Amino acid sequence: MRLRACAALLLFLSACATSAPSRKVPAARNPRLANLQRASALPWMDGGRCVVREASNEWAVLVERCYHALDHDRITFRDVTGKCSVASAGAATLGLGVCILIAPEIVVGAVIVAGAVVVAVAIKEELDAYRRASRESVRPESSTRSIKEPSANRKAEPSGQDWLPPVPTDPLDRERRPECRPVPVPHAGEDAPHNECADTFPPNRYPGMDVLVGGKRFDALQVGARVLWEIKTNQFDTYSDFLQERVIEDQVKEFKEDRGIARACGYGFVVGVSTEAHRAALKRADETFDIVVTGCER
Repeated sequence: MRLRACAALLLFLSACATSAPSRKVPAARNPRLANLQRASALPWMDGGRCVVREASNEWAVLVERCYHALDHDRITFRDVTGKCSVASAGAATLGLGVCILIAPEIVVGAVIVAGAVVVAVAIKEELDAYRRASRESVRPESSTRSIKEPSANRKAEPSGQDWLPPVPTDPLDRERRPECRPVPVPHAGEDAPHNECADTFPPNRYPGMDVLVGGKRFDALQVGARVLWEIKTNQFDTYSDFLQERVIEDQVKEFKEDRGIARACGYGFVVGVSTEAHRAALKRADETFDIVVTGCER
């Protein structure tokens, strides 16, 4: 099962209760952006605040944590395939609606919404911020280089970081293609613990910023080396076995895409996770990843 297939969850809606056939969401390499786009098709009672708070997690985690905030008076779930009704005990405990929303595909008639959906305020603000950041990213790098540049006396690497993998030593600013130039953009969302971790490991060349490379936002560009980082601060150890399996499946696909983009632009790629259990699960799924345990907490 691959959670990315949930991108089929944008719905055709009418003024009365109707079946909601799926339509594709525009491709988004940024998982947070993809989650916001998926969630924008659903009715939320809290203005989308829970979605914005959890959007940096995998879609399955977001659904589980924000399911309560859906406008359940307007939305109905039907297990038209019967897969959720016969799901494992771990899946059954999540509830029918959650099981349907995190399924690899949403079939016609599985999700029924009454009335037209207006994108929740908080979600709309986040999507607007992404559009503004995308426009800013096309400016020449010289206009953004001054943002959050590390000071001359900043240490190249913190003590105890000898576990970092070997990387190419070419100058950071010598790029083969314009889209491969690193462009700092503000951290996505307001997930303070995640952003702090991204600035600390390995450390980040642009504190307070993500970096746009090859059309993809990475959490950090390593100081003094051509290495891009993706940071995960999930409370992975607290998830059920069922949810852990789906999170790992989703992350493996995400990290393969990220690594491909990084390598195409001449960068190394490292994943930072909070716990050894999370690292071990990713390694079992794909031992080729470079994964570091950050110890960062949420």
